[in-house]
Amino acid sequence: MASVTRSIVKSVLSREQMDGVGARVYRSIGTQALRNLDPFLMLDEFDVEPPAGFPLHPHRGFETVTYLLDGKFQHEDFKGHRGLLTPGCLQWMTAGRGIVHAELPVKGQTERAHGLQLWVNLASKDKMIEPSYQEFPADKVVSVSPTPGLDIKVIAGESYGTKSPVFTRTPTMFIDVKMAKKGLTMEQSIPADFRGFIYTLEGKASFGGSKHVADAHHTLVLSDEGTTIPVEALSDNCHFVIIAGRPLNEPIVQYGPFVMNTKEEIYQAFADYERGQNGFEGANEFVSEIEKDWKN
Repeated sequence: MASVTRSIVKSVLSREQMDGVGARVYRSIGTQALRNLDPFLMLDEFDVEPPAGFPLHPHRGFETVTYLLDGKFQHEDFKGHRGLLTPGCLQWMTAGRGIVHAELPVKGQTERAHGLQLWVNLASKDKMIEPSYQEFPADKVVSVSPTPGLDIKVIAGESYGTKSPVFTRTPTMFIDVKMAKKGLTMEQSIPADFRGFIYTLEGKASFGGSKHVADAHHTLVLSDEGTTIPVEALSDNCHFVIIAGRPLNEPIVQYGPFVMNTKEEIYQAFADYERGQNGFEGANEFVSEIEKDWKN
């Protein structure tokens, strides 16, 4: 059976806005233009110049995927987990029932921290699981180069027969593509039941059966029908990500850092956080060492 090509049905330019403390992000999914794209809740391209950053804040009910492109970024949570991301590193964090953490540049760092953070929703059955991490240094992120000048990192899912070891509770694919020269082409397979999008980082290319042309900072929503997405580079140095996942088809009730299925569950999340219970034990007393360094 011949594959069916997906097309671009919506294009959203990511608008620059401030978040955290002085941090600049380009956000598309998670804005009024594209509130969510089940199972995805938010996508930020963050571009953080020290001393900006994201000091202590809580999460419940979803996963955060942080993929660093440039610079250094450190992380510390109230459960005792601490780590450093460098270019090409991946952190897949399951917030589950509760995480309070800080995400900040390294003290004394002068270069920007630039990368992507994706929020992936969790099914109702998984929202209150224990927090966990999957972390991969750059040399452990699997890659494939099907043709010269086409370099693909398989963050999650599969591309050209290469599979990522990342476990995704909500079935997800996340493919990072660089095309060095104008005229190069590629075609990415996408499971028929996945909903997806492309986010453009650099260069200009045509995407999908509709040959939609886009340059940097655009989120391109894919049609739901089809199993492949073709791309042709229209400039040198094209860089984009292809992200897709299986929709949960469950109610989404989000208030800031908490994403649940009902308003009552959101009220409970705030109560648990404020009272230090049901997963947030000790959160109010936690002092982040990296935040202390960042402030001094």
